[in-house]
Amino acid sequence: MDEVKAACQATSEIAVSDGYLRIAAATPKIRVGDVAGNAAAILECVDAAVRAGARVLALPELCLTGYTCGDLFHDRALLRAAESALSGLLEDTSDTPLLFTVGLPVAHRENVYNCVAACCAGRLLGLTVKRHLPNYGEFYEQRWFAPAPMNGAGFIPFAGQDPVPLMGGIVYTCSDPGLEDVRIGVEVCEDLWVPNPPSVDMALSGGATVILNASASSEVLGKSAYRRSLVSGQSARLYCAYAYANAGEGESTTDLVFSGENLIAENGSIVASTSLFSREMAVADVDLEKLTAERRRSNTWRAGEWCMGHLQTIDFSFAETGEDAPAAGESIADAPNQPAVLPAEDTELLLNSALDVLRPAPRTPFVPADPTQRAASCEEILDLQAAGLKTRLAHTGTHSAVIGLSGGLDSTLALLVTVRAFDMLGLPRTGVHAVSMPGFGTTGRTKSNAERLAEQLGVDFRTIAIGEAVRAHFADIGHDPSVTDVTYENAQARERTQVLMDLSNELGGFVIGTGDLSELALGWATYNADHMSMYGVNAGVPKTLVRHLVSHAADSLGGETAAILRDILDTPVSPELLPPGGDGEIAQCTEELVGPYELHDFFLFHMMRYGFAPGKIYRMACRAFAEPGVDGAPAYEPATILFWLRTFYRRFFAQQFKRSCLPDGPKVGSVSVSPRGDWRMPSDASAALWLEEIDSLSA
Repeated sequence: MDEVKAACQATSEIAVSDGYLRIAAATPKIRVGDVAGNAAAILECVDAAVRAGARVLALPELCLTGYTCGDLFHDRALLRAAESALSGLLEDTSDTPLLFTVGLPVAHRENVYNCVAACCAGRLLGLTVKRHLPNYGEFYEQRWFAPAPMNGAGFIPFAGQDPVPLMGGIVYTCSDPGLEDVRIGVEVCEDLWVPNPPSVDMALSGGATVILNASASSEVLGKSAYRRSLVSGQSARLYCAYAYANAGEGESTTDLVFSGENLIAENGSIVASTSLFSREMAVADVDLEKLTAERRRSNTWRAGEWCMGHLQTIDFSFAETGEDAPAAGESIADAPNQPAVLPAEDTELLLNSALDVLRPAPRTPFVPADPTQRAASCEEILDLQAAGLKTRLAHTGTHSAVIGLSGGLDSTLALLVTVRAFDMLGLPRTGVHAVSMPGFGTTGRTKSNAERLAEQLGVDFRTIAIGEAVRAHFADIGHDPSVTDVTYENAQARERTQVLMDLSNELGGFVIGTGDLSELALGWATYNADHMSMYGVNAGVPKTLVRHLVSHAADSLGGETAAILRDILDTPVSPELLPPGGDGEIAQCTEELVGPYELHDFFLFHMMRYGFAPGKIYRMACRAFAEPGVDGAPAYEPATILFWLRTFYRRFFAQQFKRSCLPDGPKVGSVSVSPRGDWRMPSDASAALWLEEIDSLSA
């Protein structure tokens, strides 16, 4: 990876930050009531997090005293020791650019609160109070603690520092330049388990992109799986990162056992976790840019509809020591809380580049990596495609479908989907008419595979050669057939579409489109030729996924059909519009002309799904394609990635006019270019802004 990073830096002026924030969740080994010893254990976790490059660290509930202190929580000696130990921790971390949480009991007036102290660079930022105190089963928290007051308990001086808010629902917002998306909310254990967790308000009203949960969740059979589902589900609902730190070794085992399971989730996925009873630290890079993009594209993300009430935000900086803390007696609304702010040049190192993250960089974001999940997804996608076509066939009362079957991947998938749709409707497969239309570039291999596949699937097959019709057309328009230019190629493509359209009229059916999502993104289709159909079953399927769908069909069907499908998979992707080479083999390979589809699908996914800028996509791709793929797919040098990235953006913008008038077709994944669905873009939009950024990478 160091070699790839160096190559990227040599070919680009890369931005240091790509919006990745490294967060951690850890469980210190404690002893119940040993406050000084626990503070030392907490400091060890802080040091470990800093060594791991983390900027945020979640620690468990009441970890400074132990969660299982029982009636000792009312003992003044324990309460004073906890406050004093927190003061020592702040002093010991005054030059540490890390926001970390410490769970401790806090006495204020007649109440004791179960609190989480947020600390950064020697400054106590606030004391988040637990709102929901469990008093069922093995839990007795209402015996010792008071819940967070609805409007907070005000600002109080604590741990030798100026007054800080004591309340539930505090959001800590980073004031350092360029770190505006670093907004951190804190909730405490049971707060997550209730119907309306405080994190909802923190995310909606306070804009928190990261939620930290300080927990002491006892371990019983089956609880871990449920806990994981809560954490992942909340991160999905809130489009946030969620770090969960659980109590573990050292808590009293008089009646309970605590496992120390630590979890980090991002937008519904667990991205880091630890084994039960392992005392490991979970560390992950979470993508704040992606989370913000998800919120922006969801029009149901509306703070006014869901927020629960009072919320306090506190600014913080990763700089050493804050200033202008609120004075005692000031109201929450009026209290200043402006910290010292790091100079802009010093904040670049606080968020990571895509080249420096711990998370894996999948080469094929459209394709699940796990074979079992991939097989299940392929089956579901085939059903989605077929269901869309089935509904269209039933609506129109059509018992006939016409497909141009070339022996290539896309038309093969379209045929498999159409056969499945006919089977769903109980229609005879002979109503599917597969048409081979050999032209000037058709090879024996592809034509033979098309005919053999049609025979194996039991559909009607016919051959209609287009050579003479195209030559006549050349004569009509005055084109020299020895000039194999775009006119030479596109005339064949349009003749084939004319044949299919007219044949569908003759047979009382309609034409099934075969073009896939990747081709539509790149505009790799002849306008009013293979660009056009009466229903495009592959319009939502990218090329990298087409391959897996056909491979899955081969595994499912077996026998001679599988052998044919595997030979199709091994055939170079080509429109076959130029004459074959002297050996009779395909002379025109699409990926040599337009670029590797593996790269283009990677670019397409991250550009359309999350709105990432070209620079970030480039660095992500450099990391993802630094080594050969598990299937033997090649690695790509940064310069090669940059070349095809520019091609992608140039073509994507220039070819929008083709997407503006696409036929109907089913969406099957999270990315679609349908002008009626996910993607609305003017056909004459300028690509200059994006191309300029790409050119700056190669400066």
